[in-house]
Amino acid sequence: MTHLTDLLAAITSGVDPGPFALLRRDGADDLELFTGPVGAVDRLADIPLPPGTPGPRTLALVPYRQITERGFACHDDGAPLECLQVRDHQRIDLADALAALPDQPVHAVDAAFDVTDEEYARSVQRVLAEEIGRGEGANFVIRRSLHARVQGPPLVAALAALRRLLIAERGAYWTFVVYTGTRILVGASPERHVSVDDGLVLMNPISGTFRHTGGEPDRAALLRFLADPKEVEELYMVLDEELKMMATVAEHGGQVIGPYLKEMSHLAHTEYLLAGRGTRDVREVLRETMFAPTVTGSPMENACRVIARHERGGRGYYAGVLALLGHDSAGRQTLDAPILIRTAEISPTGQLRVPVGATLVRHSTAAGEVAETHAKAAGVLAALGLGPAAPAGGRGPVARLADDPAVREALAARNAPLARFWLDQRAPDAPGLPGLVGRRALIVDAEDTFTGMLAHQLGALGLAVTLRPWHASGPVDPYDLVVAGPGPGDPGSVAEPKMVALRSLLAGLLATGRPTLAVCLGHQVLAGMLGLPPHRREAPYQGLQREVPLFGQVRRVGFYSTFTARAEVDRLDTAYGPVELARDERDGAVHALRGRGFAGVQFHPESVLSPDGLAVLADLLGDLLPASPPDELSRRRGMVVPPLG
Repeated sequence: MTHLTDLLAAITSGVDPGPFALLRRDGADDLELFTGPVGAVDRLADIPLPPGTPGPRTLALVPYRQITERGFACHDDGAPLECLQVRDHQRIDLADALAALPDQPVHAVDAAFDVTDEEYARSVQRVLAEEIGRGEGANFVIRRSLHARVQGPPLVAALAALRRLLIAERGAYWTFVVYTGTRILVGASPERHVSVDDGLVLMNPISGTFRHTGGEPDRAALLRFLADPKEVEELYMVLDEELKMMATVAEHGGQVIGPYLKEMSHLAHTEYLLAGRGTRDVREVLRETMFAPTVTGSPMENACRVIARHERGGRGYYAGVLALLGHDSAGRQTLDAPILIRTAEISPTGQLRVPVGATLVRHSTAAGEVAETHAKAAGVLAALGLGPAAPAGGRGPVARLADDPAVREALAARNAPLARFWLDQRAPDAPGLPGLVGRRALIVDAEDTFTGMLAHQLGALGLAVTLRPWHASGPVDPYDLVVAGPGPGDPGSVAEPKMVALRSLLAGLLATGRPTLAVCLGHQVLAGMLGLPPHRREAPYQGLQREVPLFGQVRRVGFYSTFTARAEVDRLDTAYGPVELARDERDGAVHALRGRGFAGVQFHPESVLSPDGLAVLADLLGDLLPASPPDELSRRRGMVVPPLG
């Protein structure tokens, strides 16, 4: 059994102690020490999780390049997926650990960002114009890294930095040092990526950054931050993106809890918690949730392409996760995985790298995002002697900004415009709507996993749902309804394979009269086929909530789009019969359309930004699948669907 004092004695005497991890979990009064051999594996499915004694079994260091398992783009830097197999696990009282850890300053020299402030500002402007402005997605996280050289033994420096983080940093989900024999990671990550315990899956989308650089936060400035539309929408967008992931790993999707204020030494974040029940192997959960939108963007697959276009080289472990896998006393699998942010990577020769990124949305400014990268790096840089220390916040009682009644009220107000479908607890056996129960729906995914959320909503209405990627072949005959789903890209492209495939799909559906619903990109392609070619909006509608007229009613819904069809009339005569349009009187933007056996919506009824989304779906499906008695259809048209459960 390796004791902390023995391990520290070996390190200070220059002896390699072998692989270990020392970490404190959120709010714990102790640290955990894990020791054991380290090996590399190729895939997440290969992470060892042998049965046996309850408790942690493996600590995996998952690099960003593992995103290639999902077929997504990245600069492949070859960073290994390393696994520490836990042979010994000890708990050490926090006070004892602080007394034993090196109490000395850390010296690092030659510090500089690989991308200057001016270069990063230009990169921000390019992403806003070339990516968000052209319909490639709603938000993207672009990285820059600070490089330096640690003086003295790197492990001693890392442990001294850990001590400073334990004292000065607060609000961290994990504060840790991990040594594999070939690399050192030290940091204080604020964000749980995903955890599984007793079948409960939890995720923790964090976004929106209030900077106070270690000084006394200004209450009025905090309240302005909480009311800032850019910060509010940024959190909503990552909430939607992580709900997409929960739709995959939890049988009935995720329930939204919060929001909360996460307070750290140099900044504060707004956050939600997502909860759902799941039965997947925890390694599958890791794979299906690679990687958090708070460190990549949305939609996920295209965000990875954007990152590869705009970043220099690979990300190493930045935006990956530490994943602690094990079993509970009943033999069920457990998982606890923080995101690897606010983390320094140190080589055995003392080369230091601190990656950091800012979330770029349509309201972003270059200067604001540059400042955000500095604020996010401040905590770990201070622990490494590369920045001013914040007031100690890790041990004694600290006044919480979130305890202020005005702050609580501002946070609670965030939920007022959101869809109750995702906020309220839903009974898994709640009945669907008569006439829809047992009907079969196929959703064709155009590279936006909003389709997972849409599947849960259609399932709640009573349909049995199948998901299929746009590039996969298969029949449509077995289905009562086909949904052409959302995705990134220019709907007017005549050569892009995805757009060609969507047009071919929709042409076949219209020709046969099979009931069809088109959402966002699918709607844009459908509109073009009906003689309404989409146009690029002057300002993108990414993460925007609006009240819009919809066939005689006003509905509040959420948009994620850069293109829109336009029309000057409310009705068209087409080769597929008359088509009714719901459009904006100001600019003619077509929010929705419906004809004989088909309908399309520009917005996302499944989004958390669409409080009326479920009612819209019930209304449209009542027309598309008219198998119910006429009085039932009449009752359902225009209905407001109550929260399920």
